[in-house]
Amino acid sequence: MKNKRFFLLGIIVVLSVFALWGCPKKSQVTTSPEAPQGTAPSAAEPTPGAGESKDELAARQRAKEESMERAATAAAGLQPIYFDFDKSFVRDDARAVMKANADWLKSNPNMKVRIEGNSDERGTREYNQALGQRRAASAKKYLVDMGISAKQISLISYGKEKPVCNEASEGCWQKNRRDDFIAVTK
Repeated sequence: MKNKRFFLLGIIVVLSVFALWGCPKKSQVTTSPEAPQGTAPSAAEPTPGAGESKDELAARQRAKEESMERAATAAAGLQPIYFDFDKSFVRDDARAVMKANADWLKSNPNMKVRIEGNSDERGTREYNQALGQRRAASAKKYLVDMGISAKQISLISYGKEKPVCNEASEGCWQKNRRDDFIAVTK
């Protein structure tokens, strides 16, 4: 009970920091002698190229949300698992990680986990999407077999779209062949 309170307090603090960090700063509108008063652009008015800035803003917002989810996951202690090339079964060396992830989910029944299937850069986009989905489904089946409710687990496949390493080497490709476990509140 005490650990749960500290965990929730930690999440609240992290979310508060991100919320305050993302708040816009006060803008100062100044007029120069060349510009008549009232013609200075305001922050609310779109400027040329606003479509790009909206896209950038949306991308920044998505990155911030992902960062918050990853921070919550790190606080939760959920760990990724890794796969062999072109395989989707849970390896023997990942079983201890899967047990720890299952134990965390059992002790936090109000939390859900999103399993994100990933692959390395080799292969077509479609093939890697399907491989990432098979990997996520394999991890879900493993967790369900360990007694975790299927309702507590959601799946998504990113294929080769979210690499953690961009070098063209086996060591780097191994890091990208993974399932990430992201804690999500219900």
